[in-house]
Amino acid sequence: MAKNDTETQAPVAPAKLSLPTLTTMVVGSMVGAGVFSLPRRFAQETGVAGALIAWAVAGAGMLMLAFVFQNLAVRRPDLDAGVYAYAKAGFGEYLGFFSAFGYWASACVGNVTYWVLIMSTIGTLAPALGEGDTVLAVVLSSAGLWLFFALISRGVKEAAAINRIVTIAKVVPILVFVILALFYLKPSVFADNFGGADYAGSLFQQVKGTMLATVFVFLGVEGASVYSRHARRREDVGRATVLGFLSVFATFASVTIVSYGLMPMSEIAELRQPSMAGVLEHAVGTWGKVFVSVGLIVSVLGAYLAWTLMAAEVLFVAAKDDDMPRFLRRSTAADVPVPALVLTTLLSQLFLVVTLFSDDAFNFALDLTSALTLIPFLLAAAFAVRIGVRGELVVAVLATLYTAFLIYAAGLKFVLVSLIVYAPATALFVMARKEQGRRLFSARELVVLGVSIAGAVLGIVALALGWISL
Repeated sequence: MAKNDTETQAPVAPAKLSLPTLTTMVVGSMVGAGVFSLPRRFAQETGVAGALIAWAVAGAGMLMLAFVFQNLAVRRPDLDAGVYAYAKAGFGEYLGFFSAFGYWASACVGNVTYWVLIMSTIGTLAPALGEGDTVLAVVLSSAGLWLFFALISRGVKEAAAINRIVTIAKVVPILVFVILALFYLKPSVFADNFGGADYAGSLFQQVKGTMLATVFVFLGVEGASVYSRHARRREDVGRATVLGFLSVFATFASVTIVSYGLMPMSEIAELRQPSMAGVLEHAVGTWGKVFVSVGLIVSVLGAYLAWTLMAAEVLFVAAKDDDMPRFLRRSTAADVPVPALVLTTLLSQLFLVVTLFSDDAFNFALDLTSALTLIPFLLAAAFAVRIGVRGELVVAVLATLYTAFLIYAAGLKFVLVSLIVYAPATALFVMARKEQGRRLFSARELVVLGVSIAGAVLGIVALALGWISL
């Protein structure tokens, strides 16, 4: 390892980011693959009425989480890396470790959805790519993974500047889609889609079925908090979180609702992803599909950049706090935590290979990304409950209840699959404890370890016997 890559180097002042840049990192983190898949995901579960209720629930719940991150950024400015740091401060080192690992793993799986969707988009022209889950698609996606690794290795400031430009570029086609959809909207089609289709089930089931999709598209609301050590002013972290959330919420809800006015929901539910392209093609012709497809590729690459930055940052800060092995605390003179970045890229590579064995690679990766994030979100909200006062306490309780409901909505399948991912991660925790010459687990930590291992074993058995599938 070169001298400037070791932890013995002279401290490097982290790059300082302004409010606009932090806000675009929040927007850039949220506006990615999810928004382009919303029409089909919602049409598979619910009609207009259910979608309106789902967005009201998701918007209110995620706004509470946004306020939680805003309040915690002000109340506890000593805590960096947001989600991970809050869990550790509130519930101890082992659950803090779990939060850090879960959030990091969800980012890695989320990055896989980006490449799957890119390859699926190009696959309309190159059938060999299928829907992003063929061998050729995985090979090309892998090349993209490592190309971005090389780009981010050049430095945080350069990557953040690129993300700011890309964020502006990718929002434009989404807004154009909404405007065109309103212009071509057919009131009769919208009315027919209002109550949902025969396959949708009860209204509660419809709303419940959309919850993981809404979690996925809102992932990134905590982006400024995760990257807080780079903020020029601490109060900008909370402001960027709320500003980014409100702008993205309005956009996502609009994309979903206007789509119901262009096609019967049963037809939207059968569209190839990215379904937004198919919806616009139905309204304006082939150029609409091309327009959305180009916008998607720009959008997804920008989101991938932001999420890779955040994932590496979480590992780096956890290692600095002695909750991850020491090799992950190393960074270059350009303020890039390269070992953490390597591990991030490797896990994304692993999940890319797993998509070859999935029945629906995109939806599986999307739902698993959401499920892995729920435990870190729940612990952060619960920490806010512990330290909250008056008005802040009400917000924290609502955020905690919302996150608990999301875990219920995810269902047993994704809880078990999440534990299959979580349990082996304890090896990193053990490695860190051994480096420090400390006792491996306290009595309370052994209980958490036992639950996670039991859940992982049950998940593996369920997969082997076909009770659940990828």
